[in-house]
Amino acid sequence: MNIKDRMVNMIKRNLISTSQVSDCLEKTGVLHEISALNNGHFRVGPVRFTYAFNCSNWELHEQLQNVGAGEVVIVEAINCGNHAAFGELVSKFTILYRQAAALIVHGLVRDVNVLRKENYPIWCSGTTPLGCFNRKNESGPDDALLEGFRKQYEGTIAVCDDSGVTIIPATNITEDFLERLSFIELLEDAWFHSIDTDGFTTYETVCQKRYLDKGSVFSKYDQLKKKDLGSA
Repeated sequence: MNIKDRMVNMIKRNLISTSQVSDCLEKTGVLHEISALNNGHFRVGPVRFTYAFNCSNWELHEQLQNVGAGEVVIVEAINCGNHAAFGELVSKFTILYRQAAALIVHGLVRDVNVLRKENYPIWCSGTTPLGCFNRKNESGPDDALLEGFRKQYEGTIAVCDDSGVTIIPATNITEDFLERLSFIELLEDAWFHSIDTDGFTTYETVCQKRYLDKGSVFSKYDQLKKKDLGSA
């Protein structure tokens, strides 16, 4: 199993949250202005970058043919204004028939009554009844813009939950980051042990790091001292 698959499996198995992943990334990686359309979903997978352009979803339909099972599909709605990039049809095809793990759109979605009824794992910027046109563009987005999106998303992993979406860059898909992901849970166990059992305040726990006191948490305090990931 390659390192990307191992990382995806670790995050799934341990339900490592978007907040924890962002902490491991030193408070980075979050896709801003994106929120869950339906609550209660936890999804993680390799990213598939797609786009809609110029108030048309023609190119998006074309690209979605290539989506693989388990992928998190990110749709950039480029120059789509107040038009939804997709709705019920695209959601059903991509999630049910292409077996995508999730759909994320930097833009709007429509048919929300159905999307919520079907409880699809979708993250978006907002909703509207207004859909994109089904027309082929005579020319596409600027090459430099598309290249920027590809650099941002290719080879990455997306983690999605009720807090939003965090992207693990390709440069962080390493053995070292696997260890950091594993360790963040140990650190948070120490924090909660400190306030629940030792009776420390959050100031004593997070700022003064009293969980590092010998014997205050458990026998792994030496690991915590060496590999403390920082602040809450």
